[in-house]
Amino acid sequence: MAILIWVLVFLFGAYAALCAFYWLFQERFIFVRFRLKPSYMFTFTAPFEERWTKAPDGAELHGLYFKAEAPRGVVLYFHGNTGSLRRWGSRATRFLKLGHDVFMPDYRGYGKSRGKLDEVALHADAERWYQELLKRWPEERIIIYGRSLGTGFAVPLAAAHRPRGLILESPFANFIEVARHYLSILPYRLILRYPFRSDKAMLRVKCPVYIFHGKRDPVVPYATALRLYSLVPADVHREMFTFAKGYHNDLAQYGRFKRAMHRILTEPAPGEAVKPS
Repeated sequence: MAILIWVLVFLFGAYAALCAFYWLFQERFIFVRFRLKPSYMFTFTAPFEERWTKAPDGAELHGLYFKAEAPRGVVLYFHGNTGSLRRWGSRATRFLKLGHDVFMPDYRGYGKSRGKLDEVALHADAERWYQELLKRWPEERIIIYGRSLGTGFAVPLAAAHRPRGLILESPFANFIEVARHYLSILPYRLILRYPFRSDKAMLRVKCPVYIFHGKRDPVVPYATALRLYSLVPADVHREMFTFAKGYHNDLAQYGRFKRAMHRILTEPAPGEAVKPS
């Protein structure tokens, strides 16, 4: 009996320690950050400028602005959870070829950006960059694009404004569902400090929504993207692009992805008046 009690105490202690571990160190799993020195020189072939802004809490925020020839609009691109703009900057080319400038911010602690991680602050940073774009571009020429983790910033931002469109690649309805995918044996709802409730924000989105997701995605379950899609308001144009053999990082390789992106970025948005030539 004494041995059984000790075994139970050990198991309870191990379980509690595991919960504490994920509570304390969850940022290391959610935000896989690669820092760059302020002096780091990017080597992209496309023309670009480095942009800086300072948040109210003193955080130094950095981004890259890529310039297209005779742009018809701009794409605000929120990247995934791993790396920095050194990796993600090359993604700008696909939008530049379709006649759009591209602005990519690095989140706090990523690349040259500095600052303490906090979900409220991260959303405020996204709003700050959007306001910067509004100084040059009208909303009807801004497209918000979110990739994986970046969809957690893209959806609430689109809900707060009325951009030309919202494009989501490998999105989740909320991060609670993603946590359940990895931590189902733990009280993940209590542990998680970054819920990223895109599901609640999607109910307020007023612009066209385009969702791309692979059925074989091992990182963000396909089911959570379907649920997010179901929450798009009934009077809002929405399209769901499902890739039966698609994973998490390969969707852009598909011809259907490229054709859809070409149509979304070069043709009039649903409900948009066509200007006479």
